[in-house]
Amino acid sequence: MSPADPRSTDPDDYQDLPQRIGAMSKRFADGFAIPLHEHDRDQLLHARRGIMRLRTEGEAWIVPPDGAVYIPAGTPHAVDMHGPVDMRTLYIDRARVRHRPHTLTVVAVTPLLRELIRALSEEPVVYAAGSRAALIARLIEVEIERARELSLSFPLPRDARLQRLCAALLADPADRRTLQQWAEVAGASARTLARLFERDLAMSFDQWRRRVRFQGALEALAQGEPIARVAATHGYLSASAFSQAFARVMGKPPSRYGGEA
Repeated sequence: MSPADPRSTDPDDYQDLPQRIGAMSKRFADGFAIPLHEHDRDQLLHARRGIMRLRTEGEAWIVPPDGAVYIPAGTPHAVDMHGPVDMRTLYIDRARVRHRPHTLTVVAVTPLLRELIRALSEEPVVYAAGSRAALIARLIEVEIERARELSLSFPLPRDARLQRLCAALLADPADRRTLQQWAEVAGASARTLARLFERDLAMSFDQWRRRVRFQGALEALAQGEPIARVAATHGYLSASAFSQAFARVMGKPPSRYGGEA
């Protein structure tokens, strides 16, 4: 498709646009996986519906419907869809937009930014300076500058001992074993494992496990699983304890993400 086609879903049509920001809409089925790739422009990836998990070589992020991930140009990344995903992507000319994240970051999407992204995605791909689309794009720049960062990433270890431990927790986030109990599995003492978490992953074992649990919980909630079941399968002894912990980190109760009471 040519860049003039407002229905284009080809990312290549958005890398050399004459304006600073272009918006693309695309829908994906549950389970669809976009393999490792990169873009010439910065990218703001947002889903109006569904959950996306984004991966790089060293980290993973969960992107809920009220969030977006900012991906600097040239960053190799892959995306997995959880539930049907209605994706909105902004392709941003980093040389012409001064105030923007310089590292891969998940940010909160305000109701205003959400509607601005929707509005720009309904405009032609190419638009003139001074047009309605150009004014919307300028407001988007302001909202991105003001966006609040969300702590929804978890680093992936390179040390073989941590890899064994972390792989087991990714497979079963409900596992409640202490770091002392993980020592035999990992092949290192609890003290060594604690030091490796702080040195290599810049967070404690408990912090890393909590992020993994909430990422998995978000994906389950988006699928409509009952909150009590999500709590049990992600290491919490009660739905109320899970809901309180979830709300403290996410700023909203799990029911806001699709879970049934």
